[in-house]
Amino acid sequence: MTTQRLRYVTAIVVALGFVTAVSSGCGDDDSPSDDGGVSGKGGTGGKGGAGGKSGAGGKSGAGGKSGAGASGKGGTGGTGGVGSGEDGGVSDAIDSKAADLRINLNLKLGEHLIFAAKATDAALGGRMDEFAAYNEKLNTNGKDIGAMVKAAFDATSESAFNQVWEDHNQYFVDYTAGVATDDQAKKDQAVKDLTEKYVPAFATLLASATKLPMADLANLTMAHVLTTKAIVDAQGSEDWAAAYTNTRTAFAHMQMLGDPLAEAISANDQTKFPGNAKTQAIDFRVTLNQVLQEHLYLATFSTGAALGGRTDEFNAADAALVKNGTDLGDAIGSLYGDDAKTTFNKIWADHNTWFVDYTKGVAADDEAMKTAAVNKLTMMYVSMFTDFLNGATGIAKTALTALIGDHVGTTKAVVDAQKSGNWEMATSADRTAGQHMQMLADPLAEAIVSKKPDSF
Repeated sequence: MTTQRLRYVTAIVVALGFVTAVSSGCGDDDSPSDDGGVSGKGGTGGKGGAGGKSGAGGKSGAGGKSGAGASGKGGTGGTGGVGSGEDGGVSDAIDSKAADLRINLNLKLGEHLIFAAKATDAALGGRMDEFAAYNEKLNTNGKDIGAMVKAAFDATSESAFNQVWEDHNQYFVDYTAGVATDDQAKKDQAVKDLTEKYVPAFATLLASATKLPMADLANLTMAHVLTTKAIVDAQGSEDWAAAYTNTRTAFAHMQMLGDPLAEAISANDQTKFPGNAKTQAIDFRVTLNQVLQEHLYLATFSTGAALGGRTDEFNAADAALVKNGTDLGDAIGSLYGDDAKTTFNKIWADHNTWFVDYTKGVAADDEAMKTAAVNKLTMMYVSMFTDFLNGATGIAKTALTALIGDHVGTTKAVVDAQKSGNWEMATSADRTAGQHMQMLADPLAEAIVSKKPDSF
């Protein structure tokens, strides 16, 4: 490790107590890497793994109930906006308070993991302002999850959750500090605290609240510890290909915790969370939300690395972004066939390339390059993707144009803020853009299920 890197990390440890460096950001619980686990869903890469059921947030995305809802629900930031022209009969299969709980919990857990990885990346890279800003967002995310616990149970449960969450954050902070300083004893103690204190404490808390088997919950929590630790190890060694592979694995794995928890909570309290959280249609809604949330955050990982001159990291993040896109294309192909998959992949790849072009223009302060990229995004990508989705779903073109245009605008805002070095603005824009993806995912999922009910 360089002297500069050690100095920066030491300053973080001293000035901020390295408290919650991964704060709210490295621990949740997750599922084991083998088959089995709660509800028999399998481990990392199993049914709920990458490309599996998914995990991202219900109806409360950025600004309104359901963004662009098929069946006439919502519109960006409000109501009344997008209807698919279908009746509301599909609603019971994909839209309920139980389903919303599952979506929202998975979205929060996915955001938690991503912000943890962004915080540790910044800390290990000596980028103190960026670290502090992502640390603050991790704290906000943790409070949001605590509020969900209170809504599902009571204030006592929220307090118990917050204490265990704070402890596990500190243990991950200690581990990150040990990696930064090459202190094996510190790393070993942090791992011991995570595996012998946090894992049983969190499993006990969850088992008491949900009545799920303690052993399954302990396995899920242990797997989360190990998948998150793998990210920090790869970041510390600057093995960027491994770092982004591990980030995708850990992100997908958060759903392995979120799904059984949400399903158990709703099953145990149908008064608060009526409905069935486990239908195939809801599985699809969750998957689409997770893949689109991951897309946004991998994109902003990429742009941040590019603007920071970290070429090796950018290349790895970009490769992960491309793989995320092909995963989404495979899902499209499974529903609509190879021609649709090919068309989607071309549109998606073009929009990724044009965002790279915009980022290059921002980096070089090249107004002509920036303008050309924005024109391609707003005039070509928005139009092409609108036409494609309208044909696949029946959602009105005006609504799709607004939603896709908002995706372009919110992502552009992240890049602009990253370039400015205003990390409070950049992390806020990053969170807004990530949450906005749900505003596209939810209505698309509902419209697709309505159009192709035999597939679900």
